[in-house]
Amino acid sequence: MEKNDKDPDLHHDDDHNNDKSKEEEKGDTVSDDVDVDKKENVDVSNAETDHVDPGDNAEKVVNSPLGQEDAPPEIPQTIESLSEELDQLLTSLSLHKEEQKDVTEEEKGEDGNYFQIPQFVGKFLDLFEDKLSKHDTVDPKTTWYQDPEEVSSLLEAVDRVSKLMELLLNTKSCLDHHESLINHAGSIQQRAMAFLEDEFRVLLEESVIKEPAVVTEDQQDHHNDSQDQDNVNNVPEGDDEKIEYPGYSEEMVVLLRKIVEKMKGAGYGCECKEAYLVGRRNILMRTLKQDCEFEKVSIDEVQKMSWGELEREIPIWNKTVKDCSSLFFPGELKLAEKIFPGDEGSLFNIVTHGLAIQFLGFAEAVAMTKRSTEKLFKILDIYETLRDGFPAIEELFTEELRSELRSEVTSARSRLGETAINIFSDLENSIKSDSSKTPVPGGAVHPLTRYTMNYLKYSCEYKDTLEQVFKSHSKMEEEESTERAFANQLMRIMDLLDGNMEAKSKLYKDIPLSCIFMMNNGRYIVQKIKGSAEIYEVMGDTWCRKRSSELRTYHKNYQRETWGKLLGFLGHEGLMHNNKIVKPNLKERFKSFNATFDEIHKTQTTWVVNDEQLQSELRVSITAVMIPAYRAFMARFGQYLDPGRQTEKYVKYQPEDIEDLIDQLFEGNTSSSSTATAKRRT
Repeated sequence: MEKNDKDPDLHHDDDHNNDKSKEEEKGDTVSDDVDVDKKENVDVSNAETDHVDPGDNAEKVVNSPLGQEDAPPEIPQTIESLSEELDQLLTSLSLHKEEQKDVTEEEKGEDGNYFQIPQFVGKFLDLFEDKLSKHDTVDPKTTWYQDPEEVSSLLEAVDRVSKLMELLLNTKSCLDHHESLINHAGSIQQRAMAFLEDEFRVLLEESVIKEPAVVTEDQQDHHNDSQDQDNVNNVPEGDDEKIEYPGYSEEMVVLLRKIVEKMKGAGYGCECKEAYLVGRRNILMRTLKQDCEFEKVSIDEVQKMSWGELEREIPIWNKTVKDCSSLFFPGELKLAEKIFPGDEGSLFNIVTHGLAIQFLGFAEAVAMTKRSTEKLFKILDIYETLRDGFPAIEELFTEELRSELRSEVTSARSRLGETAINIFSDLENSIKSDSSKTPVPGGAVHPLTRYTMNYLKYSCEYKDTLEQVFKSHSKMEEEESTERAFANQLMRIMDLLDGNMEAKSKLYKDIPLSCIFMMNNGRYIVQKIKGSAEIYEVMGDTWCRKRSSELRTYHKNYQRETWGKLLGFLGHEGLMHNNKIVKPNLKERFKSFNATFDEIHKTQTTWVVNDEQLQSELRVSITAVMIPAYRAFMARFGQYLDPGRQTEKYVKYQPEDIEDLIDQLFEGNTSSSSTATAKRRT
């Protein structure tokens, strides 16, 4: 170590032949150097000089004129053995600093009331530097924290060096006379701070016992059953505490806080905070990717995504925001408060605020994508997450950022709400514009009816949210729209759908088939409404009863148009003359009945009634009308046909055959005609 001739501390006797009085005088000054009240300006070998080897001192004692051969060997100096002396020196130096505040330059004299620094200070610094070097060369480096005594020794040494530097730099006499010592101590302090900063970063990153996945309620029981076994693998032996996110043991949090205190005390608080911010940001994003599969995407990237990609991203976003609201963000706030007491949320704000803004940017970006009806439900999912999950996130931030976030959330919800309302308007327009001229084969339920009703049924699972959306974001001016905006919207869609189906029923030239078409679609609508408590609540019982009444009207019209004509063949008119049966007319009546029934059977077996209840109701009602009439007609007039060939020719069906064939109607079976014929021949 270099010497400075201008530094009074650097002058010490190299001549070992000085007389005894000088040696005793020097010894007196070493022992008295901490007693500043008696004598401060003393001549003692400085810590910045070459340190005297303890062995040399022992040899000098043995070879002394007094021949003190029995003197005990000098005990090697350690950080621990020198710490008490250094603490006393720091106390004395602190008192000296305070006393010099009110002393004038004239009173200080030529030497400026010089304060002597003993040699052991340099030895302490060298030993501390050796300790840092030892830990720097250990692989893995971060092992010292596992020994509580070593933790205490190292951090207390850091504290003493920091206090020494603070006193040296703020005491004028030290600045004037101990430049080399200040430089040496400052260099060691910087190395200590670099060491602690690296260790802080490594401990922050690698000492997480477990970055826990979010445990849902339905997984809790299983989690509790397996927790003991998991703890064997994840929690240090003897540690029974439950580790929650972010997953540091209490002992590790205490150690991290101590490192922060030491670095802050040395004036390196900013470097420590920066290491914390970088580390926690990385850990949080890694955790979100592992537990939620979340990765940041920009607004431009969102708007370039296909709907299929967005459908996968939105549930991930929802889960991430909810988990951040309930677990990750509260965990980050608690951790920052524990490691940096008195921080008042500023570190938490920096770690999480950007992510919260990114969440909101994603929501707005989705709202700005091209509208389509299939996007409604995902948009409502996002809306609900912002409504239900984000208030808890807002409350974690400081007032200024809380206000900013609330404003951003309001903006995002407004965009999403307006988009949802516009999607409903698009649904209205799609019903209005559906002017296809091709009738659905067999009078089956129209695809538009299926799509609309399934869409509305699913929409009503979000009834409360949609009512809030229409109430808060609708631009309609009608007073009733504020309270029943969604219900009114639903009614309009139902009226539009009803009108559209009515128009499409006219595409069928066969009136009975148009009735079947209206019954199919009407029954489908009613069943969907009755099957959903939410949509039934909106539409109401009155509406359902009215629609059921309309269905009965269509049923009657169908029966009259189809089977009324057939029943006419079973009447008595024109079959008797002068109280006698007119056989030619009777034969013609049977032939006409058979031909008409065959045609009805052939046609209506291709018609479609998918609703089993409606299908059964139609068949039962037809049977109830036709079978008694046909049975009575056969009983009254069948006997007038000659047995044998004549009966087989004109009496094609027995009542039981008619009943069986009626049960084949409305199955949409194009091959049913041949089947019916084969059945009739048996």
